[in-house]
This record gives sequence, C-alpha cells and structure tokens, in this order.
Amino acid sequence: MTDQPRPDAMPGDPGQPDIPAPADAPPEWEETRVYTPASDARPEWARSSGWDEPPAERASWAQAPARPETVTVTPRSRRPSPFGEVILAAILGGVLASGGTFLALDASGALNRPATPAAATATAGSTVGARQPVTLDESSAIIDVAAKVSPAVVRITAEGSNTNALGDQIPQTGVGSGVIYDASGWILTNRHVVTNDSAQIASKLTVELKDGRQFDGRVYGVDTLTDLAIVKIEATGLPTAAIGDSSSLKVGQLTIAIGSPLGTYSNSVTSGIVSAKGRTITVDGGQQLTNLIQTDAAINPGNSGGPLLDAAGNVIGINTAIAANSNGIGFAIPINIARPIMQQALAGQKLARPYIGIRYEPIDLQLATRDKLPVNQGAIVRGGQNANGQTNEAVVPGGPADKAGIRDGDIIVSVEGQSIDTEHPLDAVLSQFAPGQTVSVTILRGGSQQKVSVTLGTRPTNL
Repeated sequence: MTDQPRPDAMPGDPGQPDIPAPADAPPEWEETRVYTPASDARPEWARSSGWDEPPAERASWAQAPARPETVTVTPRSRRPSPFGEVILAAILGGVLASGGTFLALDASGALNRPATPAAATATAGSTVGARQPVTLDESSAIIDVAAKVSPAVVRITAEGSNTNALGDQIPQTGVGSGVIYDASGWILTNRHVVTNDSAQIASKLTVELKDGRQFDGRVYGVDTLTDLAIVKIEATGLPTAAIGDSSSLKVGQLTIAIGSPLGTYSNSVTSGIVSAKGRTITVDGGQQLTNLIQTDAAINPGNSGGPLLDAAGNVIGINTAIAANSNGIGFAIPINIARPIMQQALAGQKLARPYIGIRYEPIDLQLATRDKLPVNQGAIVRGGQNANGQTNEAVVPGGPADKAGIRDGDIIVSVEGQSIDTEHPLDAVLSQFAPGQTVSVTILRGGSQQKVSVTLGTRPTNL
C-alpha cells in the first residue's frame, strides 16, 4: 500500500513525502505608492483650457517597486527510497525501447515529413491545441500617428487680463493646444484658448513647437458659430497635420488625442474611441455647442485646441470640453465644421458663418410623436423664449428666410438635396456654405413639399 500524506501533515514531518519548493518562487514586493494629484473644483461643464493658471508641478511622484533580491531555493535532501532501483530499471528500459523506435522511424523517412499545424487538424469550433492570434494593429497605429502628427501639435500660451467685480484689471495666463494645418504658419485652435472670460482676445500669444522653437502668434479671427479660432505665426516649412472627414465617423472607431494637458505635459498622447456623435452641451458663459463628437480618449485642461485623430493620423476634430465630475467623457468639434473658416483664412478672408435667420427645433421620433408631426426628421421652424424670458420670433424679420418666404411652422427637410436628420443637423449642413451663397431649401408645409431659394446672410457676432 502506497503511503499517502495526512491532510494535516506538513512536508518534512516523519512519514510524509517531501514536496520540493519551486526553484523560481517569487519574492514578496513592497507596496507601490500612487501619485494622485489633488482634485480641483470644476464648474458644471469644465472646458479643457482657458484662463486658469497652469498648475504647479507636483513634488510627489510614484515610486517604482524595489527590485526583488535573487533568492536561491535549495531542495531538501531526499531519504533513500526502497523503490529507487526498480524505477531506475524502468527508465533505462524505456530509453532503450524508444531508441529502437527512433531508428525504425528514421529508416522509413517518417521523421522527414513536414509537421502539420495544429490549427489545420482541429475540427470546426474546436479550441484544443489552437492559440488565439494576438493583434497589435491598434497599438502600431497609435505609435505611427503619434510619430507623424506630434510635430504639428503646438502649445499656446495666452497672456492678458480680466476685469474683476471692482473694475480692477487682473493679469491672467492660460495654456492650450493647437494644430498646424498649413506649412505657412496657420494654426487651428479653440476660441476660449485665445480669449478670456469676457471674450477679449489675449494681448500676447506664444506658440511653442515640439522641437522647442517659439513664435509670437496673433489671432487671425474667431468663429461666430462655435468654439474655434485661427492663429497665425510668421514661419514657413512647418510640419502639418492631414485634415480628415468627420462625416464618415463611426461610433466605436479608434480616436487619438494629442495636446498639452494641464499646460505642462506637452505632446501627450491618449487614445480611445468615438463614444457618440451629435452631442449638445452648454459651456461656461452659457454658449451652446452642438453636433459634437464624444470620445473617451483622456482630455484634460490644456488639451483644448489640440487635434482628435483617426487611426490614419487624419484630424477629425478639435478637442474643446470635458464633462465635469466625469471619467472619460470628452468632446470635440467635428473638423468638417471647422473646414470653411480654415479655407477662409488661407484665402485672406474675414472669418464668417452663413446665417438663415430662423429659430428651429430638430425633429426626432419623440418630438414627432408628442406634437403629431407628419415626419420623424427635419427641423421645424418655431419661436420660443430665451433665458431672460423674452419671446423670440420663429423667423427674423427681414432676414434671409423671411425674404425667401419661410414661415413659422414650416419643416425644413433638406438643403441642396442633403436630408436634415440626426446625422446631418441643419446648422451643420448650413455651415458648409458661405455667406452670400444661394441654396435650395425643401420645406414641408400643409402636408406638401415645396422648394424655396435662400440667399444666406452673415451670422451676427452677438448670437
């Protein structure tokens, strides 16, 4: 009868078989301390940059665990076994027998045939002996994009002043990011990066490239529609980023953000996915931003104005805001909305947005059901009250829509053949046209469709 160890016995006790300690038993590691910066209070919607002072460098850093000492484990000596001679004889017999088998197989040529991969012999649906492939494409894409686009991402330091409640001028400095889109020194960034809380443009801009070069910058113009601005520096032959197409974005696709988080860590790279499209938020000062890309790529104060990129390194958005008290909820302005003002700047034109002169609500299934509308998509022209309780007319008297005959209650279903829906909201579609351009607008009135021609005006700066 073979001896069995007692359940309560320990190795080394009399009558118990010895259990060797593993030769590579890992030593214990000391606890790792974690670097956690103190959290700052943020407003309901915290923008990624602005006129906040850059945070001071933290003195406490994470300490890596100490290198473990090499430990040599010496096996316990074994007592002679009465079965040792029998086991040795069996091993020798097996070796001699296998040697004969090897000679026979070698003589027949069986050992010279190529091996068959395990995956080829597995039956359908079987995972026995099969190794799942490891894909590094996503990691490689991020590495390639970082190397290609980082030289075109800049850090922008804005200096100016703001007036407090007592009328005193308080000096302020803010840090944000930007992306070079033309080699002659044209940079796209956020409006709030280059202006203070009172929408005053900074008195001094310093633009720093990844290679350490610094240039004085000037604000060429700010966008009247959304949180964008164009900055110009006097230089040529600069690295540029390729401009992509945000209309083809899919929820779930890879996104990469590059910028200067906290105004300190220049050219930081983070990655995530497109979490959603068509988001609407209200930022500090009450401005409403629409048609935004939501991403979970880490965006922090200082990332504002930096590019959001796809897996090929094309700019698909400009990072603009983060949700307060959130983890992984950031927003970017689609690059297709920025494209018209980028082109205007290159042409030496004043930055201007088209204006149709209506108030409207985008139609979805809920609104259509509630108001018993004849369609589930489009934009219904209707008035409403503003934040001050004042009533705004649906159609601005004397405006482009009024001149074209558009009325309160009309539903705009398409512009120049482009259907108005959740993927193509009215303001985003109109932003692709220039002021002064005449467009064909299809409206639904009284159950029938009709087309009207609208000559777009220039969007006022106070909207």
